[in-house]
Amino acid sequence: MLLDVAGLARSTFFYHQARFQRPDPQAEIKAAVREIFEKNHGRYGHRRIHTELLKHGWTVAKKTVLKLMRSLRLVCKVRRRKRYVSYRGEQGVVAPNLLNREFEAAAPNQKWVTDVTEFSVGDRKLYLSPVMDLFNRQIISYSIGLSPNLELTNSSLREALTGLEPGAQPLVHSDQGFQYQHVSWRTLLKNAGAVQSMSRKGNCYDNAVMENFFGHLKEELFHRVRFLNTDALRAQLDEYIRWYNTERISTKLEGLSPVQYRAQALAA
Repeated sequence: MLLDVAGLARSTFFYHQARFQRPDPQAEIKAAVREIFEKNHGRYGHRRIHTELLKHGWTVAKKTVLKLMRSLRLVCKVRRRKRYVSYRGEQGVVAPNLLNREFEAAAPNQKWVTDVTEFSVGDRKLYLSPVMDLFNRQIISYSIGLSPNLELTNSSLREALTGLEPGAQPLVHSDQGFQYQHVSWRTLLKNAGAVQSMSRKGNCYDNAVMENFFGHLKEELFHRVRFLNTDALRAQLDEYIRWYNTERISTKLEGLSPVQYRAQALAA
């Protein structure tokens, strides 16, 4: 009687009833998508998940992965822009922009970029100063502190310089922050035979790769978690950088992590 009132044929009703009771033909790939998404803490969008699926032998289009993620309500975290600025005027020597937005390097330890970013936890601040090798976008050293002082930036640079092979003279690029104008920073570079480069005043695009790293870091780790104190955040920063270097795949690195890309390049 209900079918008559609805004007629905019995055959149509039983067809759809049976269809809903059949096993989901995409159940296996949905499980694979969810596993990759959760393994990477919800930080992968459909492009990176598509790359991971291909590595595991799946044959699937990017648009299909996007559709599956939407059906599973798996939403990659979107970045919000907030930038710490360390410029305090010319308090030392300003170097020319030798990098000139040429963010590709043919070999390790040719071009490094660095900067400082700020995190607010309650009424306290935490600062991160990483050094990135542009060859494989790996964070080769970093320091974390409660103040964006000279020791924060100098310690990360010293650590990076200790890994240099004899004869290596990297171009080290930063913004015009007071830390990078200081004589102590320039002395470290000079003693190592490294060359200093600086972004133009107020132009974040001159250091876009490092800005991009900070954007991913804050959205994938910081903005979605409430940290009770700076110690908890410090521990998670250590873990994130380890994950970023060794596991997080990049489309610019042929679907490999920075460490995997470097190992593959050196073995070739």
